[in-house]
Amino acid sequence: MDYRECAAQIYKEIGGRENLISAAHCATRLRLVIGDNSKANVKALESIEGVKGVFDASGQLQIIIGTGTVNKVYDEFIDIAGISAATKEEVKQAAASKAVWWKRAIKTLGDIFVPIIPAIVATGLLNGLLGGLAQVWPGITDSSFYTLLNMFSNTALTFLPILTAISAAKIFGGNIFLGAVIGMIMIHPDLVNAWSVSGGAETQTLWSWFGLWNIENVGYQGHVIPVVLSVWLMCTIEKWLHKRVPEMFDLFVTPLCSVLITGFFSMTIIGPVFAQCETWVLSGAQALISIPYGIGAFIMGGIYGPTVVAGVHHMYNAIELMMLADNGMNTWMPIATAANVAMGAAALAVALKTRNKKIKSMALPASLSAFMGITEPAIFGVNVRYGKPFLAGIIGGACGAMVASIMGVYATANGVTGIFGFLITTDSVLGYLLTFIVASAVAFGVSWALYKDEGEPVKEKRAEGPQAASEDKKSAALEINTEKNTIYAPMKGKVIPLSEVPDETFASGALGDGCAIIPEEGVVYAPVDGKVSMVFDTKHAIGLTSKDGAELLIHIGINTVELKGEPFEVLVADGDQIRAGQPLVRFDMDFIAKKGCSLATPVIVTNGDDYAKLTLVKTGDTKVGEKLLCSGGNS
Repeated sequence: MDYRECAAQIYKEIGGRENLISAAHCATRLRLVIGDNSKANVKALESIEGVKGVFDASGQLQIIIGTGTVNKVYDEFIDIAGISAATKEEVKQAAASKAVWWKRAIKTLGDIFVPIIPAIVATGLLNGLLGGLAQVWPGITDSSFYTLLNMFSNTALTFLPILTAISAAKIFGGNIFLGAVIGMIMIHPDLVNAWSVSGGAETQTLWSWFGLWNIENVGYQGHVIPVVLSVWLMCTIEKWLHKRVPEMFDLFVTPLCSVLITGFFSMTIIGPVFAQCETWVLSGAQALISIPYGIGAFIMGGIYGPTVVAGVHHMYNAIELMMLADNGMNTWMPIATAANVAMGAAALAVALKTRNKKIKSMALPASLSAFMGITEPAIFGVNVRYGKPFLAGIIGGACGAMVASIMGVYATANGVTGIFGFLITTDSVLGYLLTFIVASAVAFGVSWALYKDEGEPVKEKRAEGPQAASEDKKSAALEINTEKNTIYAPMKGKVIPLSEVPDETFASGALGDGCAIIPEEGVVYAPVDGKVSMVFDTKHAIGLTSKDGAELLIHIGINTVELKGEPFEVLVADGDQIRAGQPLVRFDMDFIAKKGCSLATPVIVTNGDDYAKLTLVKTGDTKVGEKLLCSGGNS
């Protein structure tokens, strides 16, 4: 592919320099932040050679190009745009600044909790493996080896507030070690362990607000939101003091005041208030999942996919961590798995059904990725793009989540879904397998039934009005296996001899030999591989030269030159290289007919004298891509 041409087209279709804020790339995608999304022509972007998909996520316009290619296109892109290269983090920050406040808040939660996931996964996997081992070999629970490993498996959740505090301090721009101190304060050994309190342990008053509100000496094991807010307060105080305290005192005054003030308000206001709010949220989530017959889970399984598209799914990390810290049972994870594998199965149906090689090459690996738990390629690259597969994924996710709820499936960690989720669902592996199967089967079946293959010629809706030709450019390129000296039907309709064309010039063969087609849809496709030799100013006719040397004229309708281009939209330009099956011109059939013009479209070989024989292969009804004319050897 021509990397610079690809970059130039992308630059044009996003609205140019005035609409570009920042650009970076990852292993497979260009990540662009643009000023006005409505100025980006997504359909035109998707049709660019080398572009495998386009989607908008987390405030970024992400253009899928592929490993080993995206970096080359990116280099050309920043050169054309005249901007400096940006890091992925800089692009994320630029995108985040455009989001509404509640989306920024949810993104912040994701930024805090995502780095913690590996620690939770490590201990959760160990917990799951130990549980499975104990079922196979019950006696192992009495061994010191099991006791030692069991201690490892509880560590991340036991000290979750400290992990959360460190990650939050990093995100909020504070000292991570001061953040760790705040986390330690909130689970200090002098406080009664929160899990012990739930088991009936006695507490004492730690602080009283004028005798009206007593604060008990209870730790915050199992809580994350109070820790996040406390660290945010600490970072705010710390940064404020850094700006105002003289440097000679800063080392002593700033850490002391930051910890002292934050610690006091954390234990007397932030902790008690938001721990209760968090408890309400957790109780609500658990109650929703526990609605009889899996109705609540059905609802959540259905809306999980749309929340991923909206970029707000990171809020589920907080709920999962609350569940794990509360009783070690993450009942939200099976819902996520059902939604994820359903999206993968919906994309798999597209991959197996389509005859379009580009769609297949994109959909198949995207679907397999979703089964592994990475859903963005399937959701944005395939399902959302074609609409109905996304609906199929929603339905499959809802059905699978319902099964998970009815079967009582839960996980011992978070951050892992799909196939690898079996490792953290060892106590409910049969239910997890059934969840997997139901979600996949339903989504696959619905997607297969609803998805209409873009590889097949589809009769387009006839738009009304003279501007219909410019409403979109979604006519898909068709795959035609070309043969030498063969011209294929450029449109769907009825083939008639030139002698029946209501124009003496064409009927007499004065312009060359060939045939005519009375079209059934308003699109002209390339009948050969070659190039565009001429586009008439009035757009009613186009000249082509095949790679075999045939010079063609396709004249859309009779006397349509008088329409001065109104019903036509030309999709190519002089000198463009074309492939058989590529859309060339769109036209409004109703407009042409209302103006009293015949729709008969001559397809003429203007240099027929160069060939010994020109044979009309097809008469009557034809489809795009069927053999129309064959020419013999040179004369």
